[in-house]
Amino acid sequence: MIFDYRPSIVGHRGFGAGQAAGYQENSLEAFLAAAVSGVPWVELDVRRSSDGELMLWHDPVTPDGHLIQARTAGELAAEGIALLDDVLSVLPASIGVDIDVKTVIEDATAPEHRRTHALAASLVRRYRGTRRLLVSSFDPSVVAYLKDRAAGDGEVALGLITEVRFAASPAISAAANLGMDAVCPHIDSLRSEPERVVEFAHRARLEVVAWSPGPAEALALALALALALALALALALALAGVDAVCVDDIPGTQAALAGLR
Repeated sequence: MIFDYRPSIVGHRGFGAGQAAGYQENSLEAFLAAAVSGVPWVELDVRRSSDGELMLWHDPVTPDGHLIQARTAGELAAEGIALLDDVLSVLPASIGVDIDVKTVIEDATAPEHRRTHALAASLVRRYRGTRRLLVSSFDPSVVAYLKDRAAGDGEVALGLITEVRFAASPAISAAANLGMDAVCPHIDSLRSEPERVVEFAHRARLEVVAWSPGPAEALALALALALALALALALALALAGVDAVCVDDIPGTQAALAGLR
């Protein structure tokens, strides 16, 4: 089991996308603020630098318009972009980390040891067993690569992320057939028959991480759990609700879900 309770709150890019409460997304300060807020998990984005480091940045370019993959780790640090190693070294070990691995078109032709896949595998092997890790990606080849080379015997969970408005049915089928531990659909993919979608995911032994619902949407998804508790046990298990919500508004979501604890 990846998440200790449902729904767990995951801090999207730290304390939220953009400049949530004044904290720059994917910054050390944002992750520490999320930890202080009491969330059990944070989510972060990684991209490779030109010298083979994994940097924390969502977009393919820096604030100054430089391609992440064309800059060294030192040059990126000078633009305020952190190394993944630096964040993992100071973030409390009790905080789970969902690493969203971003690949680039150059990974199709680069020597294997320079590809994002290999860099992510090396990092996962170094950190597995030190904290709870979920490695996820929109690129299914990344998580398939890690499953074969780095995840160990269940020490690191793997998840498939799907795009906005991507249908839930193929998302669950793909994640299950890839041997993933989780499927990570956008909230738009769960607006139609969310209970049925989650039921099939759980029957396929997949945990469900929804991104990025607002507080009201997170509560609506989680209500499947509250409703299920009033039903027969077998049905309650089937309608147990999403396992985690990756959110931009941590305080609002905490307040919305407080009554379900």
